[in-house]
Amino acid sequence: MGGTRQAFHEELDSIELEVLVEGELAERAIDRAVTALVTGDADLARRVIAEDDAVDERYLSVERRILEVLALQTPVAGDLRRLSAILHINLHLERIGDQAVNAAKIFLSVRDLPAGTTVLSHLNEMGDMVRAMIRTALASLRDRDLELALTLTVMDDPVDRLNMGMYREVAALASDPQMLEWGLRMNVLARQLERVGDNAVDIGEQVAFLLTGEFREFTDASHPEAR
Repeated sequence: MGGTRQAFHEELDSIELEVLVEGELAERAIDRAVTALVTGDADLARRVIAEDDAVDERYLSVERRILEVLALQTPVAGDLRRLSAILHINLHLERIGDQAVNAAKIFLSVRDLPAGTTVLSHLNEMGDMVRAMIRTALASLRDRDLELALTLTVMDDPVDRLNMGMYREVAALASDPQMLEWGLRMNVLARQLERVGDNAVDIGEQVAFLLTGEFREFTDASHPEAR
């Protein structure tokens, strides 16, 4: 029995390691998508799209392995909580990979249009911020660090501000129809980056659940704070 339990926990460790690698791939995809946009590198954007298969493959592998563990083992409460957290984190990372692909596709759709330097600068800043959030979320999982997970909401605030301010930057391009068309697409791209930040916060929520046994949303839009 002891050997069976040891093998079970080794499998959990292996699954979690695969999720952490998936997270690194997703973070790299965001980095490359934003770099492609800022530098005008269409080939790099196409690589982001092509290499999303690697993220998807790990996502499916983790999901399959978790289902196999649930079918073949009898996880106790702590192990079941870990499996649940990993399953949700896996989904959020796959979504981040998709958001990187979306960003790359948006760039490719308007790469021949004139671009606005201020908008590009803000998108580049957003990219740096959400990549840091992904790294922080993964570190909180790897190190079992609740305080680190809790910092993600603070890290997300400037991302939200930049996203909300993007429409003003786009409106400033209204005198040039082509630049306005480009700007409207960039507004959608900013939303993709904002969602990356939200997914990182969601990963932090799962880490908090794993460590405390209690799930709570770090931010709850349905219950706004009194002002």
